[in-house]
Amino acid sequence: MPWRLKKAGLLSLCLGIILGFIYLFFDKEPDILNISVLSIIDQPIVGDVGYFNLVANNIFDELILLLLILGGALIAFTKEKVEDELIAKIRLESLVWAVYANYLILILAIIFIYGLPFLWVMVFNIFTTLIIFLLKFNLALRKLRKSQEL
Repeated sequence: MPWRLKKAGLLSLCLGIILGFIYLFFDKEPDILNISVLSIIDQPIVGDVGYFNLVANNIFDELILLLLILGGALIAFTKEKVEDELIAKIRLESLVWAVYANYLILILAIIFIYGLPFLWVMVFNIFTTLIIFLLKFNLALRKLRKSQEL
């Protein structure tokens, strides 16, 4: 992806983070986002499992997740202004490192966290690989650029 998409990714990520904090801490869902959506599978708290139905849903949380994933992916996987083999190698190593770290976190969560808090760990686990990758990749790039300045 061209490097110009990083700005769109940053905007999407920031908007997702802001809306996510509003959702988590203030439990606000705009009524305008209450719509009927296609559900491949749905099981209400009380009732039977439904397949391929239209269900009433507030899509605020889905929009937040999409903004966060899209923004993070655009930031993570758009090319740098100057992308060479070394940066591609750093990108690959950072991705592998992030997957290892993510699974270590997941294993520790499986061993030590139970009940509803484990569900929250799983929700945040959607983003941990991407977050760890972004941190590792940008730290490695900064280290590379510092070493080239000397």
